[in-house]
Amino acid sequence: MPSLVHEIFSRAIPVVRRSAEVVDPERTRREVLDGQSGAVEAPPTGRGRLRGVTLTRRSGAPFPVHEVRPEGSTPTRTVLHLHGGGFVGGLDRFHWRFAAGLARDTGTRWVLPAYPLTPTHSWRDALEPLTALFTELAVESPGGVVLAGDSAGGGLALALAQRIARSPGPQPTGLVLVSPWVDLTGTTPGTEEAAARDPWLRLSKLKLFGSWWAGGDDPLRPEVSPLFGDHTGLPRTLVLCGTRDLLLPQVREAVRRARAAGVEVSYEEEPGLIHVYPLLPVREGRAARRRIAAFLGGPVVAG
Repeated sequence: MPSLVHEIFSRAIPVVRRSAEVVDPERTRREVLDGQSGAVEAPPTGRGRLRGVTLTRRSGAPFPVHEVRPEGSTPTRTVLHLHGGGFVGGLDRFHWRFAAGLARDTGTRWVLPAYPLTPTHSWRDALEPLTALFTELAVESPGGVVLAGDSAGGGLALALAQRIARSPGPQPTGLVLVSPWVDLTGTTPGTEEAAARDPWLRLSKLKLFGSWWAGGDDPLRPEVSPLFGDHTGLPRTLVLCGTRDLLLPQVREAVRRARAAGVEVSYEEEPGLIHVYPLLPVREGRAARRRIAAFLGGPVVAG
């Protein structure tokens, strides 16, 4: 049974995030752009500042790229984590704390790109620079690079992994997907039923954001909806999802397709839990972060 604190979050998040169906797409577009203009993607400061880690910023990419390292150490392993937010929202305090906690607990460097957001950008503005960034990190990381992502970032991480698998260069040593958004068409069977159980995500909003991210391209393209891509050659993969998540049907289908392609997939499906629960400061989130730490090969400690 989900914890009381999890249930409080399941009720509070939709209010704080103004979760609602789309009535007027143009109005939604204006609201998204207004929100982006005032957004701050910097790490938390003051009493909520990140502890036990060193923060730096990389140069050379066409967008900001942040690094989070355990204090006083030089990690040989790297996690390239792509944040969620429906491709319209940037890094928030949950992403920063998730990365900082796992960097401390596993002794890894976490790299957080603030990739360009829609509706002013599309997948075409993100995938190529992220591929180049991965190649740079692979050269720097003798212990390997794990690709990771939550929600929209989880889908983008899968699209990136599929792209890299088709290239002759360095390959990721693992893939961690937290509630990944992999079918931007929203047509996976069972999606409408799952939407009725989800207290947070709204299907009409996801379809609108997905059309923006496609940028006029066919949303069935694997770069946009990696569910429909080639899963052959992907690294060992950890997938986590709750059953009160609109994305559950497509996550299950992605796991099925990856396994059918010969990928080693560990799938954690938690009854009654909401979208991206591993990022939340709740009992279930801490357990999920321990599972991720174990997958990364670091010490299994509470986050």
